[in-house]
Amino acid sequence: MSAPLVPLAFYAPMKPPDHPTPSGDREIARLLLRVLPLAGFAPRLVSRLRVLDLAGDAAAQAGLTAAAEAEAARIVAERAGGAGLWLTYHCHYKAPDLLGPAVAARLGLGYAIVEPSLSPRRLEGPWAGFAAAAAAAVSAADRLFWTTERDRPALEAAGLAARMTALAPFLDPGRAPARLGAPARAPLRLLSVAMMRPGDKAASYRRLAAGLAALEGDWRLDVIGDGPARAEVEAALAGQAARVRFHGAAEPAAVRAAMETADLLLWPGVGEGVGMVWIEAAAAGLPAVAEAGPAAEAVIGAGGVLAAPGDAAALAGAIRAAAAARPALSRAARAQVLAHHGLEAAARVLAAALHPLATAPGSGAGSGAGSGAGAAGRLSA
Repeated sequence: MSAPLVPLAFYAPMKPPDHPTPSGDREIARLLLRVLPLAGFAPRLVSRLRVLDLAGDAAAQAGLTAAAEAEAARIVAERAGGAGLWLTYHCHYKAPDLLGPAVAARLGLGYAIVEPSLSPRRLEGPWAGFAAAAAAAVSAADRLFWTTERDRPALEAAGLAARMTALAPFLDPGRAPARLGAPARAPLRLLSVAMMRPGDKAASYRRLAAGLAALEGDWRLDVIGDGPARAEVEAALAGQAARVRFHGAAEPAAVRAAMETADLLLWPGVGEGVGMVWIEAAAAGLPAVAEAGPAAEAVIGAGGVLAAPGDAAALAGAIRAAAAARPALSRAARAQVLAHHGLEAAARVLAAALHPLATAPGSGAGSGAGSGAGAAGRLSA
């Protein structure tokens, strides 16, 4: 007989997993809720409080902090629904975890964070308060699951190496796609999937447009995504309007279907931390063309072609090279996901690191947030 699942309090301060707007953060939160039962936990979303300040507004941060204090008091009064452990997804200077440390300390729960981030330079300036709160939460955590090379150095520099566990980005790879290993077609069918936001996303679309302007031959681009920078994205691609179709936002099933029918995923990935869209494409047997960078190098591997950042001619060349090598790239992309980015692999990592932190539900016997180590009396796997 298998052991009963350990109740786990789950929280995502940046965006709750049932938020109506699709994004990579929402998808990762949903995936965590799917994989945790495989790791031996019964997750419960304990709060939908969204602690996100994109503008660096001190008044907004003060209001969110006050709201978090009231929300933490509510959760403590409910004893976190009888949870034996608290897990937060994503904690950084624009969206710190203002609930987990306080609740875990009050209830004596183990406390862990998936995708923690430290930004020392943000301790001054408009996000100083939130950056300090994020740093305090990260320091309080018993276990830190890092997923991106971008975040690792700062965590190690803060002396947290003993509490760190590598967790590769993951998803459900689904069935083998029908066009796995198939050659590219004419016209070449390109696909881009990303939200349209100012900043790095808009920069990626601009570089994408520049690369397409330098691309010879016959091609078509389908764009899935929407957001406040849509007019800017459409303007960037206006010179290629006859060959570009905008589809707006789409749910995961529609995205997967589009990936299975395209020849290449084209996404430069400026500033990407995880690059889930590249992993989703690989699961569908869709090779990726991107700019070289830590996230792209970590997850694309042999399943695509990388170009020098900001070089339109190089990006166009990478598209041509990927199209020519599509059969081998398609098979390599799918194989890499199955080996390193599936649900089972993630479940093993989470189970090994989290079970030693879990208390018997409702006992309050754990060492509490900030201990930095497992405590006697916690359950083992």
